[in-house]
Amino acid sequence: KNQGQRVAAGQRLIQATSDIMLGWTHVSQDIDGAARDFYVRQLLDWKGSAVAEAMDPHAMGLFGRLCGATLARAHARSGDRIAIAEYLGKTDRFDRAIVRFAETYADQNERDHKALLDAVTAGRVQAAATAA
Repeated sequence: KNQGQRVAAGQRLIQATSDIMLGWTHVSQDIDGAARDFYVRQLLDWKGSAVAEAMDPHAMGLFGRLCGATLARAHARSGDRIAIAEYLGKTDRFDRAIVRFAETYADQNERDHKALLDAVTAGRVQAAATAA
């Protein structure tokens, strides 16, 4: 019934350690008079932040693997690992499907990047390089 509670419950489910200040509330009359649900969390978490645009290829690869492992852990925490393993079975069918999807997605990214470069070259889009 409370969308803030839904978000907080989802975060608690997928995070290894949730914010101790994570919670939710309902405001019956916001500044515009509307009722709204909110989730609340710690204002300053004092954690670092990755700046992907400043990474070299090696660091980007490491960052990608870390993100993949984190996402895999979150999915594993959110479901029944035995049921998931049974669903996937003992063959490599799922693995091959993921590879096909990833290759198709990478090909689409390459087409999109080429279209962007073409638009820049044609003057339809402006681009500026940033210092790394």
